[in-house]
Amino acid sequence: MQRESDAIVLGLGGLGSAAAYWLARRGQSVVGLEQFELGHSNGESQDHSRIIRLSYHTPQYVRLAQAAYAAWSELEADLGGPLIVRTGGVDLYPPGAAERSDYLTSMDACDVPYELMDAGQAMLRWPEFRLDADVEACFQAESGIAPAALCNAAHQRMARQHGALLVEHAGVTGIEAGGGEVEVTAGGDRYRAARLVIAAGPWTNGALGHLGFELPLTVTQEQVTYFQTDAAGAFAPDRFPIWIWMGDPCFYGFPVYGEQAVKAAWDAGGAETTAETRSFDPNPENARAVREFVERTIPRAAGPELYTKTCLYTMPPDRDFILDTLPGHPEIALAVGAGHAFKFACVIGRIMSDLALGGDCADDLSPFRFDRPILHERAPERNFRI
Repeated sequence: MQRESDAIVLGLGGLGSAAAYWLARRGQSVVGLEQFELGHSNGESQDHSRIIRLSYHTPQYVRLAQAAYAAWSELEADLGGPLIVRTGGVDLYPPGAAERSDYLTSMDACDVPYELMDAGQAMLRWPEFRLDADVEACFQAESGIAPAALCNAAHQRMARQHGALLVEHAGVTGIEAGGGEVEVTAGGDRYRAARLVIAAGPWTNGALGHLGFELPLTVTQEQVTYFQTDAAGAFAPDRFPIWIWMGDPCFYGFPVYGEQAVKAAWDAGGAETTAETRSFDPNPENARAVREFVERTIPRAAGPELYTKTCLYTMPPDRDFILDTLPGHPEIALAVGAGHAFKFACVIGRIMSDLALGGDCADDLSPFRFDRPILHERAPERNFRI
């Protein structure tokens, strides 16, 4: 069977579902292709929660985060209900944290308000923290939770409401481009369109290989742990913020949300893998490091483990996004989220629709170009700190 449409979206995780939504909302006939079932946990985009925040290390990211909040608000208006949960967020800086200056000057450049406080002030405000006296805290009130599974389902629901066809169990076996058209073979069927968006996460290079491209992407297996606590009320979203420990290693966590447990993880602490060879078994050393940090820093959160679950990160060597069209193929747009894109998913979906449709994009995408030199070095130096 052959289907014709204006646009094909390859991959219906966080970024692809958002791209399908924005393209359909803009009047395009859209086919979204997903190799697994919708809502699967094989990639990067599920679970109850992801952090959303305005604190970031460059002004471009801060401005993109501001645009993300606006895009989520548009989706919420279209959906007719709320998604984003504002809890406030605390960045915790131990002595010598290199990111402190970058984060503060970037927020200053974008007129983002924040509060700096010492460890004593932070523990007075949030008594569950146990911080050494030389730790500094930065609070930003707009931070909170992007409920990943709910956001993905909302993008998919509204994409369908705007006319998109979302096809499950449609693994891609071929992509051909030429003459201003793209043909994708998936699930035994052929799909033809004027435009293609690739948002394939850890399967990105597999998709690009059909077009003669390969990128130096690192896929890692990450994990999060939910800790039960007998003080759940103290960790309610209206009483306890999302938090990030801006040290090395970097840990992060959430109030009680989605489970009767708090969630914590080590950012980019996982081992290299591939989408095909990854295990779904948690790494006990990673889990032990997270527990030790939580026991030391938020002791009343460190109850029995409810469960630990795994996911994947797909990271360019500089850990910046890739948001661009492919060289020689203006009809094909690519999104790579670098393991920290979910908070931006809705605006990245809108950007992908801008790029696919060939229109002007109001966002500064210069740091995220496909042709930046590091993506084409033979052995690029990798730095996954953000």
